[in-house]
Amino acid sequence: MIRVEMLATGDEVLHGQIVDTNAAWLAALLFEQGLAMTRRQTVGDSLEELVAVLTERSQMADVLIVNGGLGPTSDDLSALAAATAAGVPLEMQPEWLSKMEAFFASRGKVMAASNRKQAEIPQGAEMIDNPVGTACGFAMELNRCWIFFTPGVPSEYKVMVTDQILPRLKARFPLPQPPLCLRMTTFGRGESDLASAIEALPLPEGVVMGYRASMPIIELKLNGPAQKRAEMERFWQQVREIAGDSVIFEGLETLPEQLARRLKEHKLLLSISEQFSAGLLQWQLNAAGARLGAGNVLPAQAETLGLLAARSQQLASKHRAQLALVVGSMEDERLGLALHTPEGTFAQKVKFSVNRHGLKARQDMVAMLAMNMLRRWLNGQTVTSGHGWVEVVETL
Repeated sequence: MIRVEMLATGDEVLHGQIVDTNAAWLAALLFEQGLAMTRRQTVGDSLEELVAVLTERSQMADVLIVNGGLGPTSDDLSALAAATAAGVPLEMQPEWLSKMEAFFASRGKVMAASNRKQAEIPQGAEMIDNPVGTACGFAMELNRCWIFFTPGVPSEYKVMVTDQILPRLKARFPLPQPPLCLRMTTFGRGESDLASAIEALPLPEGVVMGYRASMPIIELKLNGPAQKRAEMERFWQQVREIAGDSVIFEGLETLPEQLARRLKEHKLLLSISEQFSAGLLQWQLNAAGARLGAGNVLPAQAETLGLLAARSQQLASKHRAQLALVVGSMEDERLGLALHTPEGTFAQKVKFSVNRHGLKARQDMVAMLAMNMLRRWLNGQTVTSGHGWVEVVETL
């Protein structure tokens, strides 16, 4: 097995001042290529720590991808750390220096002297092109390891990994067949509730069942060798039956993306009015490219379920939309939702405990409830339905 590791650098990453989305993206990309990441580390802006980690991991890993520390400032230390660990000097790359100078000149600026360090890489290292930014990447051999150095800016990093690093890995290593990963996302049932039923099933040999709780959903994942597909799909059908009505989608397509696609397919326009969710529902659907008519975000106000239903009808009529979703206000752990459709208007008041969760988590739950009403209507299912820990107390 090829041992692939990642090292993220920077005090801002180490201290949690920014979220390391680069690591998650790389892990997913490598997994799709049959290269499961075996280790991830984060080191701050310390030359001594960087040299020590590079030296240590180069004796263990086959491939190490280092992210960050290639900028023009004094705390960008990756190139110097690499040269120190290898016992070689840094060398200026005239070709890259000229490219940087042209980059700034094309924008009517003179390159600062501090940027020159971005064209310096360890002696003997291979320069790796960065078509997006000013920091050149590089690759070098240290001990048993092939180390790639990349900038931390996601737009630069991702292009370099996909266009430069991944092709090099494929050329050198015989990559294994990518594993099969079956995914299912559920809403309304707890992780322990699902796991207690699923884990009673006998797993196919070499296959792993995983769970990921991310309020308000639970993602179920089945990972295994591609040659086990038939066995995995039989097992997955049993999981599907256990999850039952709580399944909201399978695969990688999110619920907002699914709804956006289906609204477009059916040529349906949706208008939305929100109170408790404060525009979150519209933002999620708009980000997925859904066909949305005019909508609004209103302050909290007490309304009966009948008034919410009437408001959904008025919203659809006013904006000439076939569909309208209305999210009401939270009162005594109760909240009303209404969905107007060409087939009629559906409304429900639900109750769920809110004491354990912050405002954002509660808004996420409510937005998911509203989207699930629309999903169920599009599927021809009963629109007003309970969701395990969500109790329906009134319907209309």
